[in-house]
Order: sequence, then structure tokens, then C-alpha cells
Amino acid sequence: MRILSAALALAMALLASAPAGAEQQKENPVLARATFAGGCFWCMEPPYDMLDGVLATTSGYIGGDKANPTYGEVSAGRTGHAEAVQITYDPRKVSYEKLLEVFWVNVDPTDAGGQFCDRGSQYRTGIFYHSDEQKRLAEASKASLAKSKPFKAPLVTGITQATTFYPAEEYHQDYHRKNPLRYKFYRTGCGRDARLEALWGKAVH
Repeated sequence: MRILSAALALAMALLASAPAGAEQQKENPVLARATFAGGCFWCMEPPYDMLDGVLATTSGYIGGDKANPTYGEVSAGRTGHAEAVQITYDPRKVSYEKLLEVFWVNVDPTDAGGQFCDRGSQYRTGIFYHSDEQKRLAEASKASLAKSKPFKAPLVTGITQATTFYPAEEYHQDYHRKNPLRYKFYRTGCGRDARLEALWGKAVH
């Protein structure tokens, strides 16, 4: 989670208070949200933090039926939630289509049982849309990828309406910056980069 100014923090609070399925331009005339599940949320923040137009990335939980879940509960697979990253972005600088492009090449969309070494539905891939337009773009993106993908296996990533997003505990936020060595060890040990390279080629993710 990037450090935010007071003005940005207020804007994010306004976004958070709006209904999950509301049109984003009605929620806020400038900022928008996008939410993606791609296995371990530690690994989903960095590719978005690098994008111009992304103002914040927050690791958290979504898609389940338990309010205010803890990491222990989610990781044990008892809540229905998935680990996810929620992105606050300026659509005048970065498009939702670009966010989708970044999402696909940072996950294994062929794995229905988790991601890499992390197994269970809590590590499933998923696109959680916040508006009808995001839904349309996500479905179009998936359909296009299904035709052009460089691998044979079918895409199993779900596209569902965003529900309440619960930010993860503070020690999970910006984990790649707070604990760079542990993060690199985990990422390599889990086989994430090796699998992404096998799916998408070198230096894509």
C-alpha cells in the first residue's frame, strides 16, 4: 500500500463507502477501483505499483461470507474469501484494460486449485468487477485471451461482482518492500516466476 496524501485518503474513503456494484464515475469523478485475486497478495501488489496512474494497492480478502476475516481464517480456507489486491487508480492515466493485461500475465489462469505452491480456493484467481463496464471489459479480455493464449489449457479464472473488500493486516501491506529478502525467497521457492515464464515467456510479468 503506497503512502497516501490526506486528500487521496479521503477520496479512497469515499470510494469504500459506495456500493460495490455502483458505476465508478458516480462514486468518484476521478478515481476508480479494481480488484483482482491472483494467489498470494504479496506478489500482486508490485506489478501494479509500477504503473503510472496507480495511486494505491491494498492487500486484502474478498468473495467470502465472513465479515472482518483474519489472515489465519482465510489461509485455512474457512471463509470463502480469496486473497486479493484492490487498486485505486486514475482512469485518465491508466485504463482498466491495462490493469487486466497486467493481471493475466501475473497469474496462472489455468489452475482451478490455487496458485503455484499455494493450494485451496483462498488462492484462486478472480476478477471482481465494480461496474457493468468493468464486467464487460473483463469478459471481453478473457474471451480475447482464450483465442490468443500461448498455452493449450482452458482459462478457469472467474469474473464476479465485487463484494465487501476487507484490507489485510498491516504487516501484509507492501510486504515486498518491508521484507524484500523473505519476499524473493518465497516467490522463488513457490515456483511463481518459473511457472509464469513457462506460460507467458520471459520478462512478461
